[in-house]
Amino acid sequence: MNRLLGFLLFWVGIGMLLGVIIPNAFCVVILAILLLLIGYNLFCSC
Repeated sequence: MNRLLGFLLFWVGIGMLLGVIIPNAFCVVILAILLLLIGYNLFCSC
């Protein structure tokens, strides 16, 4: 459980850095949706 929480916090930090680097809010939203879909597919794939 600690490894999963650490992994989660690491990627939240990466996402926050990308939000600072990319000033356009539309690009950040599109990138967040894309990464959420990829993460969901990787986490829930059989």
